[in-house]
Amino acid sequence: GRINVDVHYYEDGNVRLTTGKEVKELALEVSGGGGDDRTLAAEVLRKVEAVERAYQEELNRGFVALSEGSFKGLRRQLPVTRQKVEWDKVGGYRDIGGGRSR
Repeated sequence: GRINVDVHYYEDGNVRLTTGKEVKELALEVSGGGGDDRTLAAEVLRKVEAVERAYQEELNRGFVALSEGSFKGLRRQLPVTRQKVEWDKVGGYRDIGGGRSR
């Protein structure tokens, strides 16, 4: 089978992740010569949960590596003015360009 992930995250910027992973076929271990339908369903659910958990952990490790490495190098901690921008006050800033448009 295949696991497909499509995540959109917004907190002070847009980030979207679209990824997937092929999953190999897993053998089911049902005791008692096959068991009843509930036993089989429970075993399938355990296998799916284990595969999803392992993939989630893999993604989390990747996010930590990106955050501590690549993304950190991409983002500037402060703008070139060396002051934080107060976004809720941007509408009140005066036009320092003299009203000229480019």
